[in-house]
Amino acid sequence: MSAECSSYLNADKVLVSGFSCPRAGGDARAVFCCGFQDVKYCCDDPHSFFPYEHSYMWWLSVGALVGLSIAAVVLFAFIITVCVLCYLFISTKPRSKLDTGLSLQMA
Repeated sequence: MSAECSSYLNADKVLVSGFSCPRAGGDARAVFCCGFQDVKYCCDDPHSFFPYEHSYMWWLSVGALVGLSIAAVVLFAFIITVCVLCYLFISTKPRSKLDTGLSLQMA
């Protein structure tokens, strides 16, 4: 089984000629043509979208983790603040009704 990758223009606008998968000297299991319009490569998974190894995705993952961590800390601080304010509101509320000094009686 083999696949043909058509020629394409890379990110530098240089024409890369077409090739067949698997490439000579490459992984024999890489029989599919994968990639995007500006970068194509041979791979062993036809649903593979990222031609780069973990270093490319690593920075995206670090950015996502930092963003999610900051969002989690802000959410946690908001929840703690709401809980403290609710506690203060309930604990400083008068326990009984204020005595007006007037007693109401039926006539």
